[in-house]
Amino acid sequence: MEKIDIDYYCFHDRDIAPELNDLAASNAALEKVVAKLSEKQKETGKKLLWGTACLFSHPRYAQGGGTTPNADVFAYGAAQVKAAMDATHALGGEGYVFWGGREGYATLLNTNMKRELDHLAALLHMAVDYKKKIGFKGQFYIEPKPREPSTHQYDSDSAACLNFLREYNLLDHFKLNIETNHATLAGHTMEHELTVAANAGALGSIDANRGDTLLGWDTDQFPTDIYLTTQIMLVVLGTGGFTTGGLNFDAKRRRESHEPLDLFHAHIGGMDAFARGLKIAHAILADGRLEDFRKARYASWDAGIGAQIEAGKVGLAELSSYALQKGEPKLASGRQEMLENLINEFI
Repeated sequence: MEKIDIDYYCFHDRDIAPELNDLAASNAALEKVVAKLSEKQKETGKKLLWGTACLFSHPRYAQGGGTTPNADVFAYGAAQVKAAMDATHALGGEGYVFWGGREGYATLLNTNMKRELDHLAALLHMAVDYKKKIGFKGQFYIEPKPREPSTHQYDSDSAACLNFLREYNLLDHFKLNIETNHATLAGHTMEHELTVAANAGALGSIDANRGDTLLGWDTDQFPTDIYLTTQIMLVVLGTGGFTTGGLNFDAKRRRESHEPLDLFHAHIGGMDAFARGLKIAHAILADGRLEDFRKARYASWDAGIGAQIEAGKVGLAELSSYALQKGEPKLASGRQEMLENLINEFI
């Protein structure tokens, strides 16, 4: 981090301190590592962006953590979340992520979906209450993920997460941490997932990676695609920039890239790709042609019947009379190819 000027890091609890023979021992190990991390932060000035609990790897979570059919497993997972929140708070973390790696099902034949979702919401409400109790000021995030290993995961994409948060009165307490590879596994583009979150005022942070579209798996490759990073930064800049979170690498080298030097190529290349994407996105927005076209495309909603519809001043009867009088509408071209060429012009 010092050599390539990275200011922030993130962690999963079981990545920095191993699972031991019981919960008390695991908690004690985590506390020792947190103390060491605190020392290193003071020495270097590096900061913690966010922490999270890994309710995924251990066999006890094979059927979920917050959505498990076993109440004892739920309690164990809740205890692990508490310890991870304590660690994040102690290190001055700016956020905390709920990463639902196994919060889903393999078959509905043995699943009570409503009860599982109720339990997941209960865990998140407990976390909100505990956050207030310890005075943690960081942002809470949920990270959407559609599958792998489950057939379906409840936090499958941005829209599903937002619906869940609204249904259980949690939207005021959470934003989304969007990952590129998870977006593609959900059958969406990263641009789509970010836009859905941004439209709801819930775009919180980004796991900066990419996947392989030929593989239905979470490959977590470092980002190198300038088109991808440009699209991402167009959405981020369009919202006014980050107010919480940031860009973190949830990425790893390929197995063939096994030398320490490869770590530097991976991280530097990913940062450069996003820096270029940021500069290109800024230039596109400053140029104005893209936004001007988009605005003109919806001009019929800015006055006349469109403005009346948006203001709720007309109903079906009035619109029927209008359409009968107006006749067949004339639809303008969407000019997709022209706009794609416009993006190419800046890249």
